[in-house]
Amino acid sequence: MQFWVLQLKFIIFIYLKKLKFITIIILSLFYINVGIAHFTNPEFFNVIMPPYIPYHNLFVYLSGFCEVLFGLMIIFKKTRYFGGIGLLFLLIAVFPANIYLYQSAEAQEILNISKSGAFIRLFFQAPLIILAYWHAKEETSHKFDIISSVIFFPTIIYFLTLSS
Repeated sequence: MQFWVLQLKFIIFIYLKKLKFITIIILSLFYINVGIAHFTNPEFFNVIMPPYIPYHNLFVYLSGFCEVLFGLMIIFKKTRYFGGIGLLFLLIAVFPANIYLYQSAEAQEILNISKSGAFIRLFFQAPLIILAYWHAKEETSHKFDIISSVIFFPTIIYFLTLSS
């Protein structure tokens, strides 16, 4: 019986490693795409910039550059740690824009998002931060791997519905 339990644990371990790499690729493409959008449609991001932050264009372009850079970095094993940690800090740094979107009726109207939609969007920042940490770390506990795998699916589905 113990042999079969070990076999099952090994299969789950291999499955989670493959799934983790697939999530890395998908989120890498997501970040690169969103980062490019900072350059092709900066007005969208300027709308959610809080008024207390100066130089809106500079920070929109800088955050876009960082999204592309860190999105590329998580693809490669040698730079994955720095890319994942960079994304983690970037997600924290841009969180005030999501708060401002929730607070600003004008920004909600311009972006055609409801207050409740902006509120829900706030909570999806946490799974992205968790996933950035998961991607940064080469080894994590099996429980953390499972939790991260599970939160990946609703998170990516949510963000895919935003673009459609």
